[in-house]
Amino acid sequence: MGDMQKNLEEVKERIAAAAKRAGRDPADIKLVAVSKGRDLGRIMELARVGQSVFGENRAQELRDKLQGIEGELEWHFIGHLQRNKVNMVVGEVALIHSMDSERLAQAIEHRALALGIRQEVLIQVNVSREESKYGVDEKGAVRLLQTALSLPGLKVRGLMTMAPFMEDKEGARPYFVRLRELRDELNAADSEAGLDLLSMGMTQDFEVAVEEGANIVRIGTAIFSA
Repeated sequence: MGDMQKNLEEVKERIAAAAKRAGRDPADIKLVAVSKGRDLGRIMELARVGQSVFGENRAQELRDKLQGIEGELEWHFIGHLQRNKVNMVVGEVALIHSMDSERLAQAIEHRALALGIRQEVLIQVNVSREESKYGVDEKGAVRLLQTALSLPGLKVRGLMTMAPFMEDKEGARPYFVRLRELRDELNAADSEAGLDLLSMGMTQDFEVAVEEGANIVRIGTAIFSA
């Protein structure tokens, strides 16, 4: 446990330092420990030392873990969500980070209404326009938000993106700046939008993301690596 606990503490310290550099309160930033491919034993070890929020990329793996988990943890779905897997995810997680189409929005809403809940989601935006990444472009984000605002089973909380992988983390900064600007533009264009969350930043670039306004960071390797 020692290595993971030390890693977790170091990540939290780095988040706090980045927040302070930007004049932000570290308490405003949620750390999602990306537990994809990690066994329940390691997840519970982290939970025992205070990590309460975990993120999964695959619907089947999420379902399997929820069946074996002990205690109250907060789960997020952060991977690409197929419409035929929506029933495994909606109502099981606090937040879906990866809504990226109108058809997926409608599928999420259909399941949410069947459960009598309002599912919180983020719109995934492919700011870098990389073909290998999921997400809508900026114009698509505008259209998807308008659709989502009309669906009573959804509550759009904000935006998510993944920056290109770069050796120099500073290279990610323009992508995080642009996501923040887009969030602000969407809020200014529609008083009902109320977008407050920015999910951006992973192991290689989370400090830059925090400096540019992230209030959710998704970190796996920096925590779980021995």
